Amino acid sequence: MPELPEVETTVRGLARFLDGARIERVALNRPDMRFPFPEGLVQALVGASVTGMGRRAKYGLIHTDRGTTLVFHLGMSGRWRIDPEEPGKHDHLVLETIGHRFALNDARRFGFVDLVETTGLYQWPAFAAMGPEPLGPGLTVEHLREALRDRKQAVKLLLLDQRIVAGLGNIYVCEALFRAGIDPRKAGGKVSRAALERLVPAIRAVLEQSIEDGGSSLRDYARPDGELGYFASRFAVYGREGEPCHHSDGGTIQRIAQGGRSTWFCPTCQK
Repeated sequence: MPELPEVETTVRGLARFLDGARIERVALNRPDMRFPFPEGLVQALVGASVTGMGRRAKYGLIHTDRGTTLVFHLGMSGRWRIDPEEPGKHDHLVLETIGHRFALNDARRFGFVDLVETTGLYQWPAFAAMGPEPLGPGLTVEHLREALRDRKQAVKLLLLDQRIVAGLGNIYVCEALFRAGIDPRKAGGKVSRAALERLVPAIRAVLEQSIEDGGSSLRDYARPDGELGYFASRFAVYGREGEPCHHSDGGTIQRIAQGGRSTWFCPTCQK
C-alpha cells in the first residue's frame, strides 16, 4: 500500500504540472472505485483552477478556486499517470488541462476520491480525529509522552494508530523503531523519555529519506512519471527476516506478528 512518502512523492509530481492550471475536461470511466464518485464531480471540476496541492496523512489534496478540495486516496495499488501515451484499462478518473492529462489508475479499485469544502477540510470524517503530521511541528517528545502514557499496548501498534500520529504505516514504523533502538514489543507506557527523544527525529529522518528517494516501490506503486522509488534498497529491517543486522554488533533480523501485521526488528539492537 502506498504510504506517506509515496503520497508525498505523488503530490509533488502532480504539482509540477497541475498546480495553477485550469481543468478543461474531466472524464469518469466508471461510476465508482472503492466508493462511488461524488455526485456532480465533473461539473464541480470542469473550469476550476488548481490553487494549491497538499497532503494529510496518506491522502492527497488538490485545492481549487471554487472553495472545494479533491481528496484522493491511492488504496492498495493506485497511482496517478501524467501524460500517458495510451489510455489505460484502469484509468478511472482523468483530468485534462491545456497540454497535460492526469489519469488516476487503480487496478484493484481500493482507492477513492471525495470532494470536500475546503473551509471544513479538517473536519472531514477521516481527518477529524487524526493526530499530528509526523513531519510537522506537532510531533514532539511531549506529544508522544502524553499519548503513550500508561499504555500497555505495544509501541509499534500505538504508532500505527492514526489518532496518535497521522500517516505512519508499517514500513516506516519498523524502520524508525530500529533507528531509535526501541523494541517494537515494548509497552508504550514503558518507553523512556530518552528513547522518545531518539524516536521523534528517527521518524522524521526515515520519512524524509524515503521522500527524497521517491518512496518504496513495493508491488504496484510507481511515481507519477512512471519511475520507481528506491528507498526499499535502504531497508534496515523491513522484509529482512533471517538476514544480519547492518550494525556490526547487531544480531539477526526477526519477524513477528503484531495486530495482524508483520514486524521486523533486531533483538540485539532494539531494547
